[in-house]
Amino acid sequence: MRKSWGTLFLLGSLVVCLSLIAQEKEVVQTEKDNRSGFDAAIRENAKQMANEGKRTFRFDTFGDEAFWGDTLHLHQAIEGAKLGGVGPGVSPATALAVGLKVDVDALPASLIAVLKEGMVNLNDPATTLALLKLNSVVGVTGFFNEQGTLRSIGIQCAFCHSTVDNSLAPGIGHRLDGWPNRDLNVGAIVSLAPNLSPFTELLGVDANAVRTVLATWGPGCFDAELSKDGRALRPDGQRACALIPPAFGWAGVNLHTWTGFGSVPYWNAYVGVTEMNGSGTFFDARLSDPTQYPLAAKDGSWNTRGVPDLVTSKLAALHFYQLAIPAPKPPKGSFDAAAAERGKDIFNGQGKCSTCHVPPLFTEPGNNLHAPSEIGVDWAHTQGGFFHDGRFATLNDVAQHYNSFFGLGLSDQQVHDLVEYLKSL
Repeated sequence: MRKSWGTLFLLGSLVVCLSLIAQEKEVVQTEKDNRSGFDAAIRENAKQMANEGKRTFRFDTFGDEAFWGDTLHLHQAIEGAKLGGVGPGVSPATALAVGLKVDVDALPASLIAVLKEGMVNLNDPATTLALLKLNSVVGVTGFFNEQGTLRSIGIQCAFCHSTVDNSLAPGIGHRLDGWPNRDLNVGAIVSLAPNLSPFTELLGVDANAVRTVLATWGPGCFDAELSKDGRALRPDGQRACALIPPAFGWAGVNLHTWTGFGSVPYWNAYVGVTEMNGSGTFFDARLSDPTQYPLAAKDGSWNTRGVPDLVTSKLAALHFYQLAIPAPKPPKGSFDAAAAERGKDIFNGQGKCSTCHVPPLFTEPGNNLHAPSEIGVDWAHTQGGFFHDGRFATLNDVAQHYNSFFGLGLSDQQVHDLVEYLKSL
């Protein structure tokens, strides 16, 4: 019996040794695969795609300076009459007031030092031009003549979908790619353009009417369908613009736009070609419907074929980079942890939230489109300020809306706990 147990012990030791040797060989093989072969190609491709996508997101205008500068002459309004443009010009103070941001990492140390000391004139348009020359205005590129005057202006994805952490001063800090710039007043910026004829001709109204419509948007809101349907207001008479959406946390999500129009590449092409007015290709036969989208049907923007195409070749890497941007973690102390834990049970239980907002993606895998009437946000139920158009003022209002519409029977305390859980995600 002792001999048998000894034999078993030796056999067991041998099995363990062989297992460890196999594991070591597997680790060595994995490391070898990571250094060479197709694994290495995958890793290198991922790195290259992310880097290319970041450059596109931050700095590529897709040639849209032909619209914002050459056609609208927005650069002249930025310069001001004293510097060769028109009007009073746009100072850094004015630019920051309409939500434009400055990338502190693009500023030289000497400029950062004098900014900290308050020795930079933020009320002089010349300072704005200096910041543009440094390529430090997030989402905006200035094109300069040899004489140093502003020749044109273009915008990037980062214009709407990036902000800064305000580490140096309000509006000046490190980039936060993917964060919606809810301070950005797109309407006010576009209204500065000396030439609004592209809008007046398309909409069939005068420049004052265009500016009136643009003034309804306010900070953080943009109507990406105005140039397609010509509807400046919702059926209830309120503004028709949608809140600028985030471009983070989209990995694993199917339809990425507020209205479910399409995927990330669809939205990038739609915006890049028909909203930023870059030179590229965009096609969507749905927008050729003259009843629903009369302007798109009239001007043919539903089937745009820009030459040269400066957009299509950028879509893959841009998509890759956007999917790589994680959703930010909630700041410490921004929610009640105990209430959030209770709210999690409500989210997955009585609240039935997880039926559609399936953890851990918190979206509905598959075709996650629901008619407005299914969730009680058709025009008859419009209230006030969250969601894509800002109709609910707070998360509490959103939760109370669903509580009432679906008859969930949640108490005020349960609604509070559910909201705290949402804030914790």
